[in-house]
Amino acid sequence: MAGISLRKLMEITGIYKLYERRLMSEIRGKGMPEHIAVILDGNRRWASERMLPTTEGHNHGAKTLEEFLRWCLELGIKIVTVYILSTENLGRSKEEIDNIFRVMEEKLWEMLSSPEIHENRVRVKALGKLSLLPESLRALLNELEEATRAYDNCYFNLAVAYGGRTEIVDAARKIAEMVKDGRIEPSDIDEDLFMKSLYTAHLPKPEPDLIIRTSGEERLSGFLLWQSAYSELCFLDIYWPDFRKIDLLRAIRTYQRRSRRFGK
Repeated sequence: MAGISLRKLMEITGIYKLYERRLMSEIRGKGMPEHIAVILDGNRRWASERMLPTTEGHNHGAKTLEEFLRWCLELGIKIVTVYILSTENLGRSKEEIDNIFRVMEEKLWEMLSSPEIHENRVRVKALGKLSLLPESLRALLNELEEATRAYDNCYFNLAVAYGGRTEIVDAARKIAEMVKDGRIEPSDIDEDLFMKSLYTAHLPKPEPDLIIRTSGEERLSGFLLWQSAYSELCFLDIYWPDFRKIDLLRAIRTYQRRSRRFGK
């Protein structure tokens, strides 16, 4: 078996499946996170280390995301929010950004007719400054949102052209306009009103229980700044395209082992 990687060897011998079953038995029956958010990081470095074009990193990352949503549905996770593209990322090369948009459009078209989306009644919504996206991509996102608007069993949120500070500024602007129009008084402004003015206002639980970031970086990079105040954070050393179901299960096990005090 010379030349076979350790990971591939473990897959061939079935060790991964044995470990997966063990992890499932450990987390079953314990408190599961209702809302998981993920910062999908490491696509470019994954491709670079394999001496592949950057486009391959994004292509493989998109396939991993498809699997990730499937695993969450199997586990009964009600809300999944993924950080795909920040407003800062839009400053990358035109070639890379165009490829990201192409991959997104391909996956969104698939989701429109996906049995998993419709049978599980998954509401799909984009979070971010969508005006910065190409018109074709905006139209497709709108079509998918409309097709799933009535669903409320699960929620799949795509943070694209997203910035946490921008979201907070937009919420403040929305509230200021309400005051200006006489719909509310300044004394009416509280945390609940502010939460309802954020991009995540449609969610039954806007605050993630667990935030996972891949690639070894240990920061939020502006992701859900308001909503993440008491989220449990899990940083993994693997790149997003290499993310496996056992990585999700281990993150959930870590979450279950922590004591959430919410500042008390």
